[in-house]
Amino acid sequence: MSKISWRAGTQIYPLPAVIVTCGDKPENWNMITISWTGTICSDPAMCFISVRPERASYPLIVDNMEFTINLTTEQMAYATDWVGVRSGKDYNKWEKTGLTPLPGEMVKSPTILESPLSIECRVKEIIKLGTHDMFISEVLNVRVDSKYMDSTGKFNLEDAGLIAYVHGHYYKLGELIGRFGYSVKKN
Repeated sequence: MSKISWRAGTQIYPLPAVIVTCGDKPENWNMITISWTGTICSDPAMCFISVRPERASYPLIVDNMEFTINLTTEQMAYATDWVGVRSGKDYNKWEKTGLTPLPGEMVKSPTILESPLSIECRVKEIIKLGTHDMFISEVLNVRVDSKYMDSTGKFNLEDAGLIAYVHGHYYKLGELIGRFGYSVKKN
């Protein structure tokens, strides 16, 4: 086995394929597909998204300093891609995708009804990096689809059919191969 040097780049995969919703009132609500996103702190709960300044959603996020991250599923895959390749300057993405906006609870940006989990965020800091600006954000609220809650109060996100993004392609998540700590668990 050998390795060769390839071009320098951001080849950290898989990534979540999320739809970020933004805007402060129904007439300007928009959405954008993002894969440059992740958790950055547990307590306080914080995450980030990175967005190109030329995107239609960028000024909506900057002006309102909040947004919602919506996880996506196999059933949402087509809409997820479409939202990422079309501009809110040219289309009403809600009408074109058939996704359903719900008013946010802790933010003015909407939640997507069809998403199994939505994370309402307030921007704490914007870091200008180059092609993208990073929005470091505090998690204010997490909304989950009740159909994934069992009678004990456990949230079964693994049943949602989540998708991931890998080097220009979308994939559904596969089978469970272990759980956190399984490598050191005593029999």
